[in-house]
Amino acid sequence: MRFAVLAAVDSWYLRDLQRAAAGCHDVVPLDFHRLVAELDSSGTHWRCGDERLETFDAVLVRTMPPGSLEQVVARMDFLGQYERTGGVVVNPARAVEAAVDKYLTNARLLAAGLETPPTVVCQTSDDALVAFDALGRDVVVKPLFGSEGRGITRITDVDLALRAFRMLEQLGAVIYLQKFVNHPGYDLRVLVIGQRTFGMRRLNPDDWRTNVSRGARGERFDVDDQLHGLALRAAEAVGAPLAGVDFLPSRDGKLYAIEVNAVPGWKALARAHDLDVARLVLDFVAEEVRRR
Repeated sequence: MRFAVLAAVDSWYLRDLQRAAAGCHDVVPLDFHRLVAELDSSGTHWRCGDERLETFDAVLVRTMPPGSLEQVVARMDFLGQYERTGGVVVNPARAVEAAVDKYLTNARLLAAGLETPPTVVCQTSDDALVAFDALGRDVVVKPLFGSEGRGITRITDVDLALRAFRMLEQLGAVIYLQKFVNHPGYDLRVLVIGQRTFGMRRLNPDDWRTNVSRGARGERFDVDDQLHGLALRAAEAVGAPLAGVDFLPSRDGKLYAIEVNAVPGWKALARAHDLDVARLVLDFVAEEVRRR
């Protein structure tokens, strides 16, 4: 089969997919910035440079590069309309939109019956200060959009909180506050590929943030039936059949669903399991094409 991969040309994941596809599939990188929609009396057609999306069996989304609001909306609309004509996109455009937005992800996780940390999302420093008090004056401030622990800060001091909230307000940012969860120094990443799940425990003795990009060590974790079900429910909540679901165990025995990543990495997890994850991803996408 022929797969388009929306990814940076120097992406490790693109190279890993191309390696796994050798002899079985053709994997072609495409640039999100070059996507073009053409509308005429024959309908809508999409291309990226000289490549037409209709010539591919499926499109894999491996990045969401920065852009203006108009650019991001247009990219998602292009993919969404391509899906409506029968094109296969993994993950679907609406899943990427939901997962990239922490507020929307959190709301959907709660609606699906998963436990999430107490959270307040607001727009003014005054409202954020009220939330800071209500959440026990120990909060994690996160960018609404973002991953890999970038831009995440823990705040316990009211003066620092006021400065941070005022700065975010001046920048026109949404202020996303989550009650700090006292955890044992690790979280659990569950990679969902269709109905299959693979787990990794991420430990960081030097930082409360447990992202591998922040220095955490990944080790194999075997997913039990309960966690398998929770991970599938979380992925389904945002509509992402390929997802990285993060769970944080607290010291009081609760297990919180923290995040669903619709463009999940698998480098550390593949190493921990000694598993060819890229091949599993391609097999899953090929099966999705056959099912259509």
